[in-house]
Amino acid sequence: MRRVVPILVLAANLLVASAALAGPTCQDRNGDTIRCGTTGAMPVGWTLPRQERLSRPAPEPMAPAALLGLLLAVGGFFALIALMPDFQSEQGGWDQSEGDDEAVD
Repeated sequence: MRRVVPILVLAANLLVASAALAGPTCQDRNGDTIRCGTTGAMPVGWTLPRQERLSRPAPEPMAPAALLGLLLAVGGFFALIALMPDFQSEQGGWDQSEGDDEAVD
């Protein structure tokens, strides 16, 4: 019974909580998403007509050379992290310098 009460309280709080509302998004004449109220924005709720949207070419996928470059950059970043020295070594760590031979009590 004691475990059920916190679960019920949590469920009640989640059900009663109000939804977070974000500002509306608008589109420009080309169907691209744009902030409402800026120059070229259509009214809230306006969408590009279906026929016009289907007549436009689909976006190009990422070129293989660019994808390879991205993978090499991310792999190089992780390789640099892997090559970093051990900061928690058994030689004393951060709290002692090289010349500190005294025992810390």
